Amino acid sequence: MEESIPTKEGIYPRDGTLYVVGSRAIAKVSSALASESRAKILAILQKGPTDLEDIATLINQSKANVSSQIRKLEEAGIVRSHYVPGQRGIKKVVELMINKIVFMITPEQEHSTSQTGSKS
Repeated sequence: MEESIPTKEGIYPRDGTLYVVGSRAIAKVSSALASESRAKILAILQKGPTDLEDIATLINQSKANVSSQIRKLEEAGIVRSHYVPGQRGIKKVVELMINKIVFMITPEQEHSTSQTGSKS
């Protein structure tokens, strides 16, 4: 059974696509994407799950900064992280949760309400 495209304001991950509906949700996801460092992280993650230390090395930044960048991407639903045993303790592994983002500027209900209101 195929799910319909969301129409209520919010952020909806579905089958590799992130549906972003309404101005507040668009602002949140756009903010998460508005960084060259985060764009580099996403490019790395397209190749597969990667641990935080490797990401930091690849983009030449501190682990603390990369962790902060990843947190912003997590809050937007773009990536997910989990911990696995490493050689010296545990490692934070990050993976890309989506491969496509669909922005819908106005939730359908608000759009149809404003159209109806303007016809009166």
